[in-house]
This record gives sequence, structure tokens and C-alpha cells, in this order.
Amino acid sequence: MQVIESIPNFSEGTDKKIVEQILTDFRNADVNMVDYTYDSYYNRLVVTLIGEPEKVREALLKASDTAITTIDMRKHKGAHPRMGAVDVVPLVPLKNITMKECVEFSREFAKELSERFNLPVFLYDESASSPQRRDIDYLRKGEFEGLADHMKKVNPDFGPPTPHPTAGATITGAREIMVGLNVNLNTSDLTVAKNIAKALHARTGGLAYIKAMACEYREVTQIGMSNVNFRKTPLYRQLELIKIEAARYGVQVVSSEFCGLIPLDALIDVCKYYLKSENLDRSSVIEMNM
Repeated sequence: MQVIESIPNFSEGTDKKIVEQILTDFRNADVNMVDYTYDSYYNRLVVTLIGEPEKVREALLKASDTAITTIDMRKHKGAHPRMGAVDVVPLVPLKNITMKECVEFSREFAKELSERFNLPVFLYDESASSPQRRDIDYLRKGEFEGLADHMKKVNPDFGPPTPHPTAGATITGAREIMVGLNVNLNTSDLTVAKNIAKALHARTGGLAYIKAMACEYREVTQIGMSNVNFRKTPLYRQLELIKIEAARYGVQVVSSEFCGLIPLDALIDVCKYYLKSENLDRSSVIEMNM
């Protein structure tokens, strides 16, 4: 049996009724909804699904129907970059399916999504049609408000050449497992947080495979990071570099949180580093031997 993971991001985290409608679509589907998070600050719902490709596809299309019907991007405000009601739909090969097969699946899903909802759909990461299009930041430049102008220069891979009036556009594609890590700092100075995020972000001279952004979060600031290859850039390097950069401004890390699920191997890397363990691996984990 083939198994994939999908982590659809919807541009709604404030209206709990809409959030619950989307979650109900997934609960009623023949997939395993293993995690979801949402909040009004980012104004975003992130869901993690695991299942057989066709069943995941059916669940995604049903939830997309709900999101496109109920979310009006003309009224949407939030801290997280976004371009559409169904903003991004990553697809990750987990078991008995190759990346090449997952790429083909993503193209079929993108085509069906665009045709069913008359929606522009862009392919990114492993599914991208050019190196530049691999980068979600490039495709999402200008966000929803600048989408019409952006699409005059960058055509979607599927669907109409202009944005959906209320749902904008969607990005989807196959990619490797990503680890989302948010780190909170004991400062309300957003400029300091942005400087730290810039030092982390791969494209601005930071760590390879890391994307980082800064935002105000409650009474502190937060560095939100996406790690697209935790094996080559372990999580502890992210945290240690943040601590080094923060110290320049007399700032400290106060807490952190994962966004979504995290692979066991990523946690083992962190434990080995901070515990200075010489022999920790999967065989040392009791649950892995039961």
C-alpha cells in the first residue's frame, strides 16, 4: 500500500465555524488526520493528513470546496504570507511511493483542483517546472493583494491566467518531509527579530535548507522557520544560531514550539547533541522495539 502525507494550509484561523467545517471534511474522509493547528494571529489553519494517495486526494478536494466557498481573501488579514484560500498543499511520499510518483500525483491533483474550481494552481518544489518556481516565496510574491500583477509575469501551471476573485490561487507540489519550528524571543522589538530571521534564512546567507520569518507574537516576537532537510541541517543548529544572533542584542530564547509533526530521527539528533550521547539511535527507543 502506498502512503503519502499532505499538509494543506488554509487561510482561516479566526472563524471557528469555517475551521470546523474544514476539519469535519477531513474527519469524515478515509484518511488519518494526525494533527491540526490554527490561530487568529497568523489567521491560518494547518492540517496534517496521512493516507493512500487517492483517498488523500478526495479529502483535499472536499475540504478545498469548503474553503473556496467560505473564505473570502478580500477580507483576509494575517501575519503569514498567503495568496489563496487553499494557500499551499504540500505532498510528501512516505511509504512505497517514490518522489517521482508523488510529483506525478501532484500534477494530477493540481489539474483537477484547477478544473473543478476554475482556480489558478502553481506547482512548486520537486514538482516545479523551472528552478525558480521551486521557491514558494517566488510564487507567492506580492501575496493575494499583488496576485493579479504577479500573474501578469508568472503564469500558473494550471487554470486561468487571472486570480479567482475570492479564493486567489493555490500552490501545490511534492517535497521532502519538512520540520516547522517556531522560536519565541523575550523582546517586542520586531526589527531585532527580523535581523535574526535574516541571519537564519538560507537565501540571505543563513543556514542551508532553512526559511525564516519574524513576526510579533502576543507580547514577544517569534522566529518561524521551515526546515526542508533536517538531516543536512539539524534542528539544534537552528536553535544555536538563533541564540548566537540574539545575544548580540541582549535577547534570549524563552520557548519554542513545533508546527505539525516531527520525524523521530530529527528528535534523536537534538537529543544526541544536547545530551552529548555517543550511542543514541532508533534502537535505543523503547517504543521502536515493542
